Amino acid sequence: MSLSLNPDYLKRYKDLARLLLKYGRSEMISAAGGEGQVSRNGGSPNPKTMRKMKELPRELERLGPTFVKLGQFLSTRSDMLAPELIETLSRLQDKAEEFPFESIEQIIAFELGSPISELFSEFDRIPIAAASLAQVHRAVLRGGRQVAVKVQRPGITGQIVRDLEVFLEVASFLDRHIDAARRLMLHATIGEFRSAIIKELDFRQEARNLVTLAENLKDYTSIVIPSPVNELTTSKVLTMDLIVGRKVTSIAPLRRLEVNGAHLAEELFRAYLQQIMVDGFYHADPHPGNVFLTDDGRIALIDLGMVARISEGLQRLLLRLTLAISEGRAEEAVGYLVEIGEKTPEFDEAEFSRHVKELVLRYQRATLGQIAVGRVILEVLHTAGASGFRFPAELAMLGKCLLNLDEIGRRLAPDFDPNSAIRRDGPKLFRQRLRKEISVVSLYEMLIDSKELFETLPRHIGKIADSLADNQFRVNVDAIDEKYLMTGLQKIANRLTVGLILGAVIIGAALLMQVQTPHFTIFGYPGIAIIFFFIAAVGGLLLAGAILLSDERMKKKPRNPSI
Repeated sequence: MSLSLNPDYLKRYKDLARLLLKYGRSEMISAAGGEGQVSRNGGSPNPKTMRKMKELPRELERLGPTFVKLGQFLSTRSDMLAPELIETLSRLQDKAEEFPFESIEQIIAFELGSPISELFSEFDRIPIAAASLAQVHRAVLRGGRQVAVKVQRPGITGQIVRDLEVFLEVASFLDRHIDAARRLMLHATIGEFRSAIIKELDFRQEARNLVTLAENLKDYTSIVIPSPVNELTTSKVLTMDLIVGRKVTSIAPLRRLEVNGAHLAEELFRAYLQQIMVDGFYHADPHPGNVFLTDDGRIALIDLGMVARISEGLQRLLLRLTLAISEGRAEEAVGYLVEIGEKTPEFDEAEFSRHVKELVLRYQRATLGQIAVGRVILEVLHTAGASGFRFPAELAMLGKCLLNLDEIGRRLAPDFDPNSAIRRDGPKLFRQRLRKEISVVSLYEMLIDSKELFETLPRHIGKIADSLADNQFRVNVDAIDEKYLMTGLQKIANRLTVGLILGAVIIGAALLMQVQTPHFTIFGYPGIAIIFFFIAAVGGLLLAGAILLSDERMKKKPRNPSI
C-alpha cells in the first residue's frame, strides 16, 4: 500500500510525522519498540520528557476528534507506551467547541422524523457538554421525564473515516520499513482502534450497553446507570435519563463531608471488579469526567461508548492475577501472566520473571498513599513488552480502568485502599463466579448429557456381557506392536543380507580385474569383472530406491477396535 497524494491526506501525514518526530523517539515509547529506555527500577523519565508527556494531550485535542480518541485508545497499550504516558493519556478529557443549535434541530428532525417542538416540551439551546463526537442537551419529554439528548456532530463520521484511512496507510508503511513498528504490530493496533471507534459512532450500541450494564449492576443501590429512551434513539441521536450531579473531580470539600465517600469508593471498586471478573462486560473508560456524584449521594456512570468484553477463561485468570498481586504472591503472579500472554521469539523469560517479582514486592512495600494497583498492572505490561511478551488488549484495559478507579476512589475518600478492597472482595467474587458457572442453563446441559449416558449405558453393558460370555472380550493396550516390530527387523535383516551380497560381488569383481582375459573385454577391462561391477551398481541403486520410497510411505497398520 503506497501513501496517497490527496491534499487532505497530505496534511494529516504532516501532522502524524510531527507527532512521531516529537514523541516517538524518547522515553515515552516502550523499550519493546527499540526506542529509548524506561527505568524498570521505579525511576521516572527525565524532566524534559515529563514536560513533553504533559503537552501531548493538548496536541491531540488541537488535531481533532480522531486524534483524541486515538490517545484514549493508546492509553490501553502498556506494551507500547511508558507507564507515565499511559497515566497522562488516561486523564485525557474529551472536550470540544459547541456546534450551532440549528444543526441540532436539523439532525433531530431528520433522525427522529419530527421537529424538536413536537418531541419535547422543553429543550435547552445551550449544551451541558460538548465533546469531539457529540454534544449533549438537557430536555424534557412530553410526559415530564427529564432526559439528556446526545447528538452526533455533523460530518464527524466522514472526517473520522478519512483520518482512519490515513492512520492505516501510515501504519502499513511503517510496518514495511521499520522493525520497531512490526514488533509492536502497529498496523494491527490501528485496526483495533478503527473497530472500536466505528462502534462508538453508533449510538444504538451505546444504548444497548447502558441496558446491559444496568442489569448487571442492579444489586448496587449506590450506583445509577441512565436508562435510554429507545423510541428516541438512532445511530446519531441518543436520548437517556438526565443525571443531575457533579463530576467526581469537581466535588467541593464540604460536599464530600455530606456523603459517605468510603462506602461509595468501596461499592464502585467492587462493582468494577464484578464487571471485569464475573460479568465479562465492563465500562472501559471510567475517567473522572465520566463518573458523577448525584444530588442524592449516589455514583452515576455515563458515556458507555467504550466498553470491553472478556472471555470466561480470561476472567478467571485475571481474578487470580489481581489477587496474587494484591497479596504479594510474586511467583503465582508470574505464572498467571505467562498463561495469559503470548511469547514472541525475543521473549526473555528470566528477565521478565525477575522484573515482575521486583514490581510486585515493591508494590507490597509501598505506603498507603503510594498504592495503585492499576499502575502496577500497567508497569507489568510495560516490562512484558520490553521482554518480548504480548498480552491481550483486555489486560491493558483492566490496568487503565483500575488506574482511573484508584484516582476516583481517592477523590471520594482520601484514605481509600484499593489493595485491601481487592483482598476483601476476592472471596465474594469467587463465589459469584461459581454461582454463574453453576447456572440453570449449565444444569440443564448436565441433565441432557446424563440422560444420553443413561439411555446408552444398558446397551453398552449388554455388549460387554455378551463378549465376556463368548470369551471374546479383548483389551487393547497402547504398547509396542510386536508384529510391526518383527516386520521391521525382518526388513533390516533382508537389507543387510542384500548389502553383504552386493559387497561380495564388488570384492569379487575387483579380484577378477587382476585376471587377464584378452578375448572378452569391455572398455579394455576384463568383461566378467565389468559385468559384476554393473550388477553391483544396479543392485545398490535398487536398494537405495526401495529404502527411500517404501520406508517413507510405510504406515502402521490400524489396530482392531476394542469392544
